[in-house]
Amino acid sequence: MEATPGRTAPLALDELRAAVAAGEIDTVVLALTDMQGRLQGKRFHARYFLDQVAEHGSEGCDYLLAVDVDMNTVDGYAMSGWARGYGDLAMVPDLATLRRIPWQPGSALLLADLAWPDGSGEVAASPRQILRRQLDRLAAHGLTAYAGTELEFVVYRDSYEDAWRRGYRDLTPANQYNVDYSLLGTARVEPLLRRIRTEMAGAGLVPESAKGECNLGQHEIAFRYADALTCADHHVIYKNGAKEIAAQEGVSVTFMAKPNAREGNSCHIHFSLRDADGRSAMLGDGPAHLSEVGQRVLAGLLATMCEFSLLFAPNVNSYKRYQPGSFAPTALRWGTDNRTCALRLAGHGQGMRVENRVPGGDVNPYLAIAGLVAGALHGLDGGLELGPECTGNAYDDPDAERVPATLRDALALWESSTTARSAFGDEVVAHYANQARVELAAFDAAVTDWELFRGFERL
Repeated sequence: MEATPGRTAPLALDELRAAVAAGEIDTVVLALTDMQGRLQGKRFHARYFLDQVAEHGSEGCDYLLAVDVDMNTVDGYAMSGWARGYGDLAMVPDLATLRRIPWQPGSALLLADLAWPDGSGEVAASPRQILRRQLDRLAAHGLTAYAGTELEFVVYRDSYEDAWRRGYRDLTPANQYNVDYSLLGTARVEPLLRRIRTEMAGAGLVPESAKGECNLGQHEIAFRYADALTCADHHVIYKNGAKEIAAQEGVSVTFMAKPNAREGNSCHIHFSLRDADGRSAMLGDGPAHLSEVGQRVLAGLLATMCEFSLLFAPNVNSYKRYQPGSFAPTALRWGTDNRTCALRLAGHGQGMRVENRVPGGDVNPYLAIAGLVAGALHGLDGGLELGPECTGNAYDDPDAERVPATLRDALALWESSTTARSAFGDEVVAHYANQARVELAAFDAAVTDWELFRGFERL
C-alpha cells in the first residue's frame, strides 16, 4: 500500500525491513480508530507483515464500527449486524503513519484506512475517512487545515487493575492539591510525564511541554500542531500510548471528560487554515485581525456548534464538564484570548488560530476536527457574518446561545440538522445518532451511586 501523498513516514518501509533483519523489530501493530476514538487492530509478526500485510492489508470484523464502549453488539447500525453476518472490513495500511513505538519493545505501529473487501469503496462511518472527506472538500477551496489538540488527564497512583476492582472509587490522585503551573507539584509526577514525552518523540510526535492542571493529579502534555489528519493520528497514538505507559508504571490515567466533581478533562483543539502559498488564510485587516475568510470561518463554527455538538461531546459524561466558571465553556461566543468563550482567538501573525474549548478528553479527534472543517466550510459557502466579539465574562452573557445541556439534546440537534446531512451525508448522521442512542439507553438503565446514596435508606 502507498503512503499518503505529501506525508513522510517517521519510519520508512525500507528502514523497517532493515530493522527487522537486524532483529531490532519483531512486531508490527496495524491499528484502526473506532467510533469512540480508540485504537483497535492486530499485532503481526514483523516478517509476515513485510511479506503479506504491507502490500495486501488485513481484515477486521465490521462490528468494530458498530459496538458500544464495552464491545457489546448492539442493534441499529445499517453497515453491520446479525442480519449482515458480521463480515470483514479491509484494513488498508497507511505507510505514512509507520513508526517505532518505544514503549513496546521491538515494535512498530501504523494506522489503517477502512474499505469494503469487495472493492466497493471506503467505509462511510470510519472516523478517519470522515475527516479525509471534509479535508477534500476544503481542498476544493484551495485551503488546508492545521490543528493541535491539548489533552488533559488525571493520574492516579492505583493500577488499572486495582481501580477496576475498587469500582473506580477512592482512588489516590498523584497530587493532593491544585498543581496548575506548579513546578514543585508536577515534579512528583515528572518521571511518568518525562517517559511519555520522550517515548512519544521516539514515535515521531513532537512534544512541546507538560504542565499541571487544576484537578487533583491532573496534567497536560502538549504536542506541536500539524496538518489536520496528522494531528488526529498523533492524538490517538499518544492517548493509547500514554495509557500503556501508565500501566507499565503501575499507575493509571483517565481522559474521561468529568471523572469527578472537580474540573473536567478538556481537549482544546487549535484550528487554522492556510492558503495555497502556505500562509494564514484567517489573518487580515478585519476585527481582531481576522480576514474575511477568518470571519466567515468563525461565524460558521459558531453557527454549527450546537448541531455538531455530538462530534465534540459524544458521551453522557461529556456534558457534565459544562459548568459556569469551570473553564469549560457554556456560551457560544468568540473572543480574543478569552477563556470564558467557546471559541478563543489565540496566537499572533501567521500563528493566529482559533481554539475550540468545547471538546473534552473523551473526544474522537477525527470526528471533532471534521466538525470544525465542516463548520468552517458552512461559514465560507454561506458567506456568514461574524457577530460581535465578547470582551467580558461569556458565562454571564444572557443573550448567548448555549452548549447543549445533555447528550439527548445534542442527539436531537444532530438528527434534525440539514447542515450535518449536507456535510456528512445521511449514512454518517444515522450511524452516529445510533451511537448516541445506544449510550443513552445504557445510561438510562444504570443505577448510579448518586441514586443509591440518595435513596437506599432515606427514601
